[in-house]
Amino acid sequence: MGEALNSIEKRIMFRYYISLTFIVFFAFILIGKLLYIQVKEGDYYRSISQNNTIKNFILEPSRGNIYSDDNSLLATTTPRYEIRWDSKIPSELNFEKNKIALSKGLSKILGKKNDYYLNALDKARREGNRYLLISRNSNYSQYKQIKELPLFNLSSLKGGLIVESKEVRQNPMGKICERTIGYEKKDPSGHYIRVGLEGAFSHFLKGQNGQRLKQKIANGQWKPINDNNEREPTQGYDIYSTINVNIQDITHHALLRQLEKYRADHGCAVVMKTNSGEIKSIVNLSKTKNGKYYEKFNYAVAESQEPGSTFKLMSVIATLENNSEISNQFIDTKNGELTFYEKYKVRDSKKGGYGKLKPSKVFEVSSNTGVVKMVYDNFKNDPKKFVDRLYNMGLNDLLGLSINGEGKPMIPYPGDKNWSGISLPWMSFGYGIKLTPLQILSFYNGIANGGEIVKPRFINKIKKPGSSSLKNYETEILNPSVCSETTLKKVQKMMFNVIDKKWGTANRIKSNHLNIAGKTGTCQIDYTSEETQYVSSFVGYFPYEKPEYSCIVVINKPDKNIGYYGGEVAAPVFKEIAEKLFSRTPKNLIIKNNKSQHNFFKSY
Repeated sequence: MGEALNSIEKRIMFRYYISLTFIVFFAFILIGKLLYIQVKEGDYYRSISQNNTIKNFILEPSRGNIYSDDNSLLATTTPRYEIRWDSKIPSELNFEKNKIALSKGLSKILGKKNDYYLNALDKARREGNRYLLISRNSNYSQYKQIKELPLFNLSSLKGGLIVESKEVRQNPMGKICERTIGYEKKDPSGHYIRVGLEGAFSHFLKGQNGQRLKQKIANGQWKPINDNNEREPTQGYDIYSTINVNIQDITHHALLRQLEKYRADHGCAVVMKTNSGEIKSIVNLSKTKNGKYYEKFNYAVAESQEPGSTFKLMSVIATLENNSEISNQFIDTKNGELTFYEKYKVRDSKKGGYGKLKPSKVFEVSSNTGVVKMVYDNFKNDPKKFVDRLYNMGLNDLLGLSINGEGKPMIPYPGDKNWSGISLPWMSFGYGIKLTPLQILSFYNGIANGGEIVKPRFINKIKKPGSSSLKNYETEILNPSVCSETTLKKVQKMMFNVIDKKWGTANRIKSNHLNIAGKTGTCQIDYTSEETQYVSSFVGYFPYEKPEYSCIVVINKPDKNIGYYGGEVAAPVFKEIAEKLFSRTPKNLIIKNNKSQHNFFKSY
């Protein structure tokens, strides 16, 4: 019996020692692992802990300014300040001594009553609020005044004042030129939307980010650790645009008045410097639901649509280049109506037509049938020859603008799926093709510029504040010669006669102060529906003898009950702009024409 008990006791003790050995062995492993973590990986885990409570926040830099051609501000960045207070920082003595004066000072600067701020400060003190909001969007003047108040004029380690700044983009001109100046912002998915000059030149404007160290406090809030940034943000480069503030203002209000008068849906107007291609003004206005107008889309750059009669200049040039003898021939306008394939009709707006006209007068009265006969009779056997001439003039090419969103031109080519038997006659007077207002203006500017088409330019230079220019933008030639010198002189005279002659479609804008050359346009849109609408336009240049500026005005969907012809809707805007700019132009550049005639034939 004793031996049996002794055997059982030995087995129990054996198991006990085995278990103890495992426990001791496991304890050594655990201690070893702790020591390893402490020595070898301690820095790593300490950094994780620290990153959960302390981290660097990105500070957005101040974007560079955008200037007009006379150094007026078009866009600038101004600081806004968020003012907060750490109620645990001040001593009891400092707090009680200064809280009343501080409340009165905040009331005077920010506008709310004394008691509001006094109660807020007392409550924050009782609850230990370390991030009390004082003001969310203070300007620099308010920020400086707040820093001088009792308690807040102490260092942040004694007074508890917390100041964080943010940069806010502002346009000193307000809504004028807003779309061309543009913006850069993130959409909800985190992608950037870049519009206008702000978007196109963002990589120059944006500067370099800074950093500020902050510590996590209660309720997931982050408080700056000290008054200084870890790395100061660097301001971006300044952009010097070609926009002229005065010309922009003149163009804006001239277009606005006409849109309001004719209750139009939207419109645009652009003024370009003839020899350099500098865009001096660009206005895009859309009607809101309440009948007001503002800039929300860059129609001049992006809206590709059928140009109508302003395209007749291109058709006439192509025809004259193909057959110079046609200048002295007579074109039969066929009583103002032509029929193709027994059902497709081309009509003049003047009932009965204009009879037989030379090509110059066909252009000046804007006869649809006359232009169609000129083009169709010369190119019907080889339409590729006509379209090739248009392509060689660069009309199917993008201008390659510096700002985003240029509308793509569309001129069909024989053999394309969108080419048909009526494509040639229809495109000759501006239908079945698409161009933007700025593309049309660039071509007309080329006629004013001796046949040389230059690229529209929005920027003169880019530079760092206080330094020399980083980059200068020069005039870029897109086409050195769109036609022969002989053809050029002929069409320049035709464009002058559109305004100067009593039969010209824009004779009503003839000026006693300067000579103008140009072309009216009245294009039907929505013509496949029951409710036909119109686009009224005028494009040209001035002074005729020595062109300084070219300009286009396009007004979409004017109220038909008031008027819709280009000569009465769009042309007066052009005249107002031209005459107001003329008052700023040296008189020796102008040859006055004092004859005044105001007969007006309504024509497309």
